[in-house]
Amino acid sequence: MTIDVRDKLLDAHIHVHSPDFTKYPLAPGFERSDLWYPSMTTDDYAGYARRFGTVRANLVQPTWYGLDHTYIIDCIARAPDQYVGTGIVPAVSDVALPPPDRAMLRLSQQGIRAFRIRGGSARGRFGGKTNWLDYPGYDAMFEAAANHGLALSFLIGPDDLPEIDRMCSRFPDTRVVIDHVAGIRVRDGRFPADHVDTLCSLARHRNVTVKLGPLHVLGDQPPPFLDLLPLLRRVIDAFGPDRCMWETDIGGPVPMSHPEEVYAATVKLILDHADFLSDGDRESILYRTAQRMLFWG
Repeated sequence: MTIDVRDKLLDAHIHVHSPDFTKYPLAPGFERSDLWYPSMTTDDYAGYARRFGTVRANLVQPTWYGLDHTYIIDCIARAPDQYVGTGIVPAVSDVALPPPDRAMLRLSQQGIRAFRIRGGSARGRFGGKTNWLDYPGYDAMFEAAANHGLALSFLIGPDDLPEIDRMCSRFPDTRVVIDHVAGIRVRDGRFPADHVDTLCSLARHRNVTVKLGPLHVLGDQPPPFLDLLPLLRRVIDAFGPDRCMWETDIGGPVPMSHPEEVYAATVKLILDHADFLSDGDRESILYRTAQRMLFWG
């Protein structure tokens, strides 16, 4: 390692929630047993990351808060230089809600810079459409994101990539983020080449960025996660390091077995083991890309 990342890291994807269910109630229908962790506050996260000093992060709205973003907004308000957020704004609903573009602009004023959309493989298709983004509400979201420098962040599987491609062709100025390497996994040292080819074909759209992680989940080997290097190299070569962001998905559904050690291993995979990267590449992946995309700096 030839660069110092202490107090510089920027985690592009974590989930936090409060154990204070009075101040921050769960959305109707959710129970405490639905939570992946009894508590995952920003202080809890800092415990995972403490050997790297202060780590900035993108706080992705937890499912069990529904459309109430109060907790992550409060976290951002307390430390606006350290946190930004990714929110949830429905584009299709059978209840009366604000127009999604107006809701996006309102939340953006409170530090929510990206908006998460579940892909067609992660939810039911409304009306059975193959083109699951073919609704006026999604058009409004793509337009609002393009006009105001916001991003749309997609939780998708490989089968959803062609629809992302279609919409990026229609809205080339919209910033699009692919979460979790589009759900592509490495098993027994191999990854599905056709899925990776489809993902990498999106690189021709200049505003598509990919989150690299969660590294403790992408493969089936323990740290130092060397089995992931061929996949990471393929994606980074296609998109360039300035369109790739390191993420841990801390607070997500798959816990780290030994948090501090495994967390450190995800950083060291980029710093020490990805020898095909320059120091500038490492800086881009570990913090500069997310700084530009999410903190607008």
